[in-house]
Amino acid sequence: MSSNHKNIKTLDFVHLSKYFYIFSITLTVLGLIFLAIFGLNYSVDFKAGSNVDMTLTKNLTAEEVTPILEKLEISKDADLTVGDQRMSIRFNEVLNETQDHQLKEEILKLDGGASFEVNTVDPEMAKELARNAIYAVLISCIGIIIYVSIRFEWRFAVAAIVALLHDAFMVVAVFSIFRFEVDLTFIIAVLTIIGYSINDTIVIFDRIRENLRFAKQKTTTDLHELVNHSVSQTIMRSLYTALTVFIAAFFLYLFGGESIKMFSLAMVIGLLFGAYSSIFIASPLWFVLKSKQKNKPAKAS
Repeated sequence: MSSNHKNIKTLDFVHLSKYFYIFSITLTVLGLIFLAIFGLNYSVDFKAGSNVDMTLTKNLTAEEVTPILEKLEISKDADLTVGDQRMSIRFNEVLNETQDHQLKEEILKLDGGASFEVNTVDPEMAKELARNAIYAVLISCIGIIIYVSIRFEWRFAVAAIVALLHDAFMVVAVFSIFRFEVDLTFIIAVLTIIGYSINDTIVIFDRIRENLRFAKQKTTTDLHELVNHSVSQTIMRSLYTALTVFIAAFFLYLFGGESIKMFSLAMVIGLLFGAYSSIFIASPLWFVLKSKQKNKPAKAS
């Protein structure tokens, strides 16, 4: 057995958790401030407007297209992205039929072989998508609470859901702070992160429950040692799992297409937070809840 693994076994995970609590609380407060002031940088999936994607037969520049937008009087707040024989224009207002026709007509004068894909989201649809995304996260959390409460006990369920919500919110906070774009793939990434997070947490909780059957827990110190021992027995498995998925998500972010870039980035961020939340958030929180039970005076007969 390597000396590194022995060092991991001697770590006091419960004691170290207070530093991670401080870090997470700080980032949570910072995220709440940014969310309150700036909100999230929603893509066309979540806010009203039109997105025009063009596949071109030659490369057009922004300088060539901007006069067209000014001529049509629809350049206000338009976001123009130019790529290799591709172009995308994001409008914060829904294009009417006349504007849509005129825009295509003018672009075809510059590139007769251009093809168009127009995605439009009206205000009601945008609100419904945002609402459904919140429902998806909440329903998944409720399902996990019920499952963990039945399989383990309510203290495990509380600790698991706090770690789970922590991971999901950390991703949201980072996206708000750095103004990364939030689209539908972001919601898929958050739900995926929730799955990975609860999986790691359940593995550690299962080991804690197994050790509880055979260990003596006369004092809080006994419980403290039991949690540290349980985490040390499962930490390498958790780190290896997180690392393998992290590497895949990281290279997917570097070399993947634009359509999955935000999904990959959200996965990378979520996996980093999820890797430590199961170890330094969920397990120590269960210890705090369980130790309060230990400290309760016995009822008089």
